Amino acid sequence: MESKIREQESIPTSKVQRAAKFIKTGAKVGGNYVKHYAKKVVNPSLTKDNLHNENANDIYNSLSELKGSALKVAQMMSMDKNILPRAYQDKFTMAQYSAPPLSYPLVVKTFQKYFSQTPESLFESFSKSAVNAASIGQVHQATMNGKKLAVKIQYPGVADSVSSDLKLVRPFALRLLNMNEKELDHYMEEVEEKLLEETDYKLEVARSKEISSACAHIANLNFPSYYEDLSSERVITMDWIDGLHIKEWLEQNNPSQEERNKIGQALWDFYHHQVHNLKQVHADPHPGNFIIQNDGKLGIIDFGCVKVIPEDFYQGYFSLIKRDLFIKEEELNQIFYGLEFISDKDTEEEKSYFKGVFKEMISLLGKPFHVETFDFADDSYFEQIFQLGDRISNEKMFKKSRQARGSRHGLYINRTYFGIYNLLNQLQANIKTTKPDWLI
Repeated sequence: MESKIREQESIPTSKVQRAAKFIKTGAKVGGNYVKHYAKKVVNPSLTKDNLHNENANDIYNSLSELKGSALKVAQMMSMDKNILPRAYQDKFTMAQYSAPPLSYPLVVKTFQKYFSQTPESLFESFSKSAVNAASIGQVHQATMNGKKLAVKIQYPGVADSVSSDLKLVRPFALRLLNMNEKELDHYMEEVEEKLLEETDYKLEVARSKEISSACAHIANLNFPSYYEDLSSERVITMDWIDGLHIKEWLEQNNPSQEERNKIGQALWDFYHHQVHNLKQVHADPHPGNFIIQNDGKLGIIDFGCVKVIPEDFYQGYFSLIKRDLFIKEEELNQIFYGLEFISDKDTEEEKSYFKGVFKEMISLLGKPFHVETFDFADDSYFEQIFQLGDRISNEKMFKKSRQARGSRHGLYINRTYFGIYNLLNQLQANIKTTKPDWLI
């Protein structure tokens, strides 16, 4: 289990050091564009594939050294398969499990700060190399009283650099996401709030215990126990869950359709209960947060990102997902205003256009809710989603919009559903799409 990846001896933690790293990366990306256009003069048919590859490498290498919110934003972008060229998706997906880990002396320093002792004196055994390293922290394996434990340690400086990092990552996000500045700023506030919560490990332990307890009755799910006396603001200790990530499980086990459906159903039921009953949801459904155990159960191992869903947003959003939208025009307008899809600044033409666009988008997203069972192996459904996204983002009315569209609460709810759908598509699962009675 010892890590073979090159370890990092230090992380730039001051604003000046981190800004310098971004400036250097920006210069490299700029240089890549200059090279690309110089080559295009000689070869007009040259595509941007090589440019995207070079940029993705340079940006990822820089962000993976900085860790923290910048790398987390890259990870989030890789989850939305429709907003980035494939080179970025493939590279940024690495942020989910394989950022370069921190060297052991830095880990010891964190333990001495929060527990006034080293990991070896606290645990019976402790792996000196990380077994998993992601955007905000890395995981080591430990034992105590014969129990295998996972110990998550936050990278130094991550919590203090969230706000300044997001300002620095903004130019990259504008270019890569093809958003206007108002739209990006509207969402960055929500991203910042969530990232600050993710760096609060005491909050994560409290939420982990609360949600895992509230979901304990759901079939084929498993949650680790959390140990508050061995946790702190920057360290979390929980049970180690043995098993494989979804991609490994699919490759190594060649599971039957029945096994795929069983895991997919557990995933759907888990999210159904959180969204519709708890009104708060594990809003980070990337593959690194799930482990499929040898007994065929789905282990949920990370509750860092939890979105609390306001009641008025919930009612409006899911009202639009209803299959037969028998809502009076006046009520429909109220919902669109409430969800911030339209505003008083819009002309009648803009109101009509954006109401049509968002009805179409939410109706497509709601397709699995409109049937008793849904086959997520149906790639044509995902192709429809991608084509709609492409079409809308290239329409003049959308490009010229003078304001951000959609409530900031929608950012993490949309991300959650796209994340679940992508995981179910990877599993090729056919599942019973349970929904609340009022939504049928």
